[in-house]
Amino acid sequence: MNLIDEDLKPKKTDNSKKIAKIILAIILLVIVIIIGIFVAIMYIQDSKLKLYINGSINEKVKQMLVIEQDGTIYVPIREIAPYLGYESFSGEYTDKSEDASKCYIQNEDEIANFALNSKKVYKLTTSNSIKNYDYFYADKPIKAINGKLYATTTTIEEAFNILFDYNEEKQRMYIYTMPYLIDTCSAKILDYGYEKISENFINKKAILNDMLIVTKNNDSTYAVIDINGNPIIEPKYEYIEYLPNSKDFLVQSNGKMGIISAKKETKVQILYDSLELIDNEVGLYIAQKNDKYGVIDSKGNIKVYIEYDQIGIDISKFEQNGIKNKYLLDNGMIPAEKDNLWGAFDKNGNQILDFEYDSFGYIAKSNKNAINLLMIPDYNVIIASKNKKYTLINSVGEELCLPVLDDVYMTISAGNKYYYMNYNNNIGVNVEDFLDELQMTKGNVKVNAKNNTTNENNVIEENVSNDENQQQVDEAGDTETTEEQ
Repeated sequence: MNLIDEDLKPKKTDNSKKIAKIILAIILLVIVIIIGIFVAIMYIQDSKLKLYINGSINEKVKQMLVIEQDGTIYVPIREIAPYLGYESFSGEYTDKSEDASKCYIQNEDEIANFALNSKKVYKLTTSNSIKNYDYFYADKPIKAINGKLYATTTTIEEAFNILFDYNEEKQRMYIYTMPYLIDTCSAKILDYGYEKISENFINKKAILNDMLIVTKNNDSTYAVIDINGNPIIEPKYEYIEYLPNSKDFLVQSNGKMGIISAKKETKVQILYDSLELIDNEVGLYIAQKNDKYGVIDSKGNIKVYIEYDQIGIDISKFEQNGIKNKYLLDNGMIPAEKDNLWGAFDKNGNQILDFEYDSFGYIAKSNKNAINLLMIPDYNVIIASKNKKYTLINSVGEELCLPVLDDVYMTISAGNKYYYMNYNNNIGVNVEDFLDELQMTKGNVKVNAKNNTTNENNVIEENVSNDENQQQVDEAGDTETTEEQ
């Protein structure tokens, strides 16, 4: 019996070892599975889209994004504004309303206006004394999603002055605001041998293209460097201002202004008393020299000779018109004054109006409900005065009626704008009805519009003539009565 028992003992030990190995193997397998699951979870989590603003992850902004099938990413304009340092409002900055088809964003330095289905975004630098709007074209029109206005990330980037980077492979989005970028670079400026980054808001925008406008000698000397401190424009200018649309620089030396590119090319010679951008689309500047004004392009070519007493209109008198550029009206006219008479040029420098007008625009006089009027925007028609009477002029310089109007004004009722004109005994004639009869169309003039003005002019001329004839009859009667006496 002992022999049999002794034979069985090793077998029981062997079985216990096998069970222990199996259990250990199972435990190891479970551990491997757990590690695998953990790694898979981490990979899935890591592969999900993450969005960072100024280095910090922001889940709320990520949830706002709408990614379309073609890969276009849309962002709600008003909802993202507070995360980028802006306030937002419905309507338009210069025409306050609750119109949900428009909105604008605003910080202490700048405003940007957006409109549904439009690609044109207007921007106004509030610190600039000349209240001219700048503009840029979005890559795709502003669209509405669930009653909110959305823009593409490319449009958001330019409108909000941010840098936006999307690494699709790593599923990472990075947003950097301009103040954050400026703060990041400020500490390095002393090391580069300069005092500080220019505090001009427009100049700060250079950082969005990896450039910095910096100062020396208590802000008396300006220069341009890249973000690594390498010189682009040497520190020898009295003043430098960034031109964001062309990425060039307006420079001043010995009191004269010119334009230098980021490649150190002199694009406009430094010989003007002042230069003011009036249109970035074709690159036009108001140039002043010896108290006279003209227009040049971004290469220094003269478009309008520098011989005029004034270019541009005081649009502060016409705030309700929504005019965004005092130098270049919405219909493409550049108004100019010489010897107290006004004329106009187009963007190419062609004269389209002779210098025979007293002024542009109508200043309301008697009617308390009348509002000053410079332009009827839907028809691209401006009001001009000749011999103290008014006429309507289209975008190619044609008078649409005789200069016999006594008043041409605007009224606003329930948020809607209406346009009227008075001449002789004809009071409150609807201007838009008149223009519709001329077959004027929004933003354009039909080919036969000029010919059609003949009949309308005849009607107005006939009314004027009848009135003048009646006046002559009355005067003749008065004369005869006097002679009889």
